[in-house]
Amino acid sequence: MSWQSVFTAMLPEHLLLVGIVLLLVLEIASDKPRGALGLSLVIVAGASAAAAWLHCTGYAAAPFPGHFSLDASSALAKAVVLALAVPVLLLARDDFPEGPFYPLFLSSLYGFCLMLSSDSFLTLFLGLEIMSLPVYVLVLLAFGRPESPEAALKYLVLGGTASAMFLMGVSLLYGGSATLALSSFAAALGAHDAMAIAGIVLVILAFFLKAAIVPFHAWAPDAYEGASLPVTAYMATIIKAGVLLAALRLFGTAPMSGPMIGLIAFLPLVSIVWGNLTAMRQTSFRRMIAYSSIAHAGYLFYAFLGDGPGRLQAVVFYLLAYGLLNVLAFASIPPNDDDATRDRLDTLRGLFQRDPYAAVMIGIAMLSLAGIPPFPGFVAKFLIFKNVIAAGYTLYAVLGLVGSYLGIYFYLRVIQMMFMSPEADTGTRVAHGRAALAASVLCLVPTIAIAVFPGWVFGRF
Repeated sequence: MSWQSVFTAMLPEHLLLVGIVLLLVLEIASDKPRGALGLSLVIVAGASAAAAWLHCTGYAAAPFPGHFSLDASSALAKAVVLALAVPVLLLARDDFPEGPFYPLFLSSLYGFCLMLSSDSFLTLFLGLEIMSLPVYVLVLLAFGRPESPEAALKYLVLGGTASAMFLMGVSLLYGGSATLALSSFAAALGAHDAMAIAGIVLVILAFFLKAAIVPFHAWAPDAYEGASLPVTAYMATIIKAGVLLAALRLFGTAPMSGPMIGLIAFLPLVSIVWGNLTAMRQTSFRRMIAYSSIAHAGYLFYAFLGDGPGRLQAVVFYLLAYGLLNVLAFASIPPNDDDATRDRLDTLRGLFQRDPYAAVMIGIAMLSLAGIPPFPGFVAKFLIFKNVIAAGYTLYAVLGLVGSYLGIYFYLRVIQMMFMSPEADTGTRVAHGRAALAASVLCLVPTIAIAVFPGWVFGRF
């Protein structure tokens, strides 16, 4: 271990840590702290740029051998997700002008970055918990919603159960292999030992709990609905991305075999169907997105059926497209003094008449999330199912495609409300803030880029 490799390989993490310390000092030293948003934006953008630089230079190092390492792929994943965090921060300007939101947000991102460079179950667990623990508090910060304490408690119980299941699975794997290296998981995938199989199943189910895969999804929609809009956007994009990328690092390029194929295929397939069917009945925008994210988590775990080398490309491209379009939709939701009213789908009726820009942005997001060509969501789903078919699981791919068609209905229902329904009475109208407009533009530009040049984009992965 050299100090130079520690500094360089962990540059994104160091920048986030500096930001956390500065925000805490700012909070302690000033009676009326200001500038938390600006500082957070600079830090997160700098960390994303640092990760992109590490990727472009092909830097690879293991400053803590066996526990933490960096390669071009993990640097790219950090750069993409940290860049997605910038528009989420801009969304938080109106809901959280100052206060504890920003150090908690950066703390969660620190855990995310640590997790993507982990080489052992120890660092993976630390990263997963550092990413998750601040989110429980962030859900609670939605003071405008009476449901937020209950939502935070439910999310805490879900997260605690997932952590306990993960640790139990790791202990069984450690008992059979006598190592905490992540490579032991991939090696155990082909094992026939009962202890190894039990450990693998528990670890996979823990990730299913974190990603809200059916039947472990029950309280996730309550957490999404009870949180404030920027926190919901953060959970639907960054947290979801963190869980899937951590699972990707755990599985590596190991092929699926035996009963693991059924587990990886069946529950995600049920999530695709159930998430899309249940989203049709929702009257809350955030709840609808919650059930939509359950379905999208199913698509993402489907990628693990494909061959190892194609997993990273399919998952990262999908997470990029899915994250951009979700944040674009949240950034374009019309503001309202009453958070509960703002969350109702009925308030989108006739939106094109009173706010054409917002209606068009939400429409683009809905069409892409539905997987309609030529939007990025279509390319993302195509990559997933192409890899599944190439791996020989044609039946699972066909069933997944049929399940994805169910989601078209509720996405198009939102478009019908905005463009073909009479204008709704939403009370006092509030103009979109500049920060929300900036967030929508930051999502729209790369969305257009990956729609026009998808080959160039996933060729970077």
